[in-house]
Amino acid sequence: MRVTFLDTPIDVLSTEETVQCAIDSMRHGKRIRHVAINVAKLVKMQSDPALRADVINSDIIGIDGAGIVIGARLQGIPVPERVAGIDLMEEVLKECSKQGFRPYFLGATEEIVQRAASVARNRYSGLSFAGVRNGYFTTSEERDIVEEINRSGADCLFIGMPTPRKENFLAAHAPHLNVPFLMGVGGSFDVLAGKVSRAPAPMQKLGLEWMHRLLQEPRRMFWRYASTNYAFAILLSRAMFANFAKSTKLALSSLVRGH
Repeated sequence: MRVTFLDTPIDVLSTEETVQCAIDSMRHGKRIRHVAINVAKLVKMQSDPALRADVINSDIIGIDGAGIVIGARLQGIPVPERVAGIDLMEEVLKECSKQGFRPYFLGATEEIVQRAASVARNRYSGLSFAGVRNGYFTTSEERDIVEEINRSGADCLFIGMPTPRKENFLAAHAPHLNVPFLMGVGGSFDVLAGKVSRAPAPMQKLGLEWMHRLLQEPRRMFWRYASTNYAFAILLSRAMFANFAKSTKLALSSLVRGH
């Protein structure tokens, strides 16, 4: 179900429902471009029109961020859960191993992306990759990379690049990629490769993975979280105030008409 949150479309889907969309895409050869949205990305979209266009034109706009879940629920949107990019990627890889679909990893350093692919092969018995390539290439090389991916016969493509590079790449090349399921996964290759650790399960369930990252990289993450969370709080407060004012106006109008 697609709804609007802070003037941004989002898809209210569970992890299971999103995985099924990916399976259907690969099974029937119907292209789906998935993008995950969190607080930082939503805030960045306010000042980056190209990123905003890339996001809102995606087929699935998944909710990857506790802040988005909480904010949407405060607005009365029944979000069932956070669909973390790393969890979704691993669930799709698991299905690939079961059903014979072949993924392609694009992004990160050569060492990290190869290690991530190796971990995935060991974790999911029978998983076969269509291809693995690092994310260090120039704009002039992108067309050759698209052709390389097409020749591989990949069923799904995971792009481990930062925002907005991965969104820009997918928006520019999705029409030319003969790959059914396309998904940007940010730093998920780092997690899969063991370079970056995830928060303990209880922290994940409580939506506190941001705290774990802050403890890991306090200097880099503090100002990012402080600035984006502040901007997000302002956006959400304005929206809630506007909804309250609208509801109050309607209630007063009904009261006046009643008299």
